[in-house]
Amino acid sequence: MVTAIIGKDKYKTALIATGHEVIADEAIEVGGKDLGPSPGQFLQLALASCTAITVRMYADRKNFPLDKIRVEVNSEKFTEKTVFKRDIYLEGLLDEKQRERLLQIANACPVHKTLTNPIEIETVLKTD
Repeated sequence: MVTAIIGKDKYKTALIATGHEVIADEAIEVGGKDLGPSPGQFLQLALASCTAITVRMYADRKNFPLDKIRVEVNSEKFTEKTVFKRDIYLEGLLDEKQRERLLQIANACPVHKTLTNPIEIETVLKTD
């Protein structure tokens, strides 16, 4: 479970997950103070970090000569859908077969799977 807590400090939101706390905020131009990534950027960060971690785990298990992974994610909203654009940069002495396999593995990261399958959100309003 994760928790988001916001008070009267406009848009600054504490995000708490298993003892870790980070700040989400909105950009100055929309009324925030830009103290942390926006909620949409956290979604992009989730995809980027999950991709990098999944690729690293696989490469380590297979002893691939992978030195560094950089994943850049951006998104565009259209009327009927949102498109995530993910660029993956792999550094190391990888052959073409290894690079293709790592691309397949990147597409199997749990966040990628979640975002590409139907999502339902159940919401319940509660009082303390």
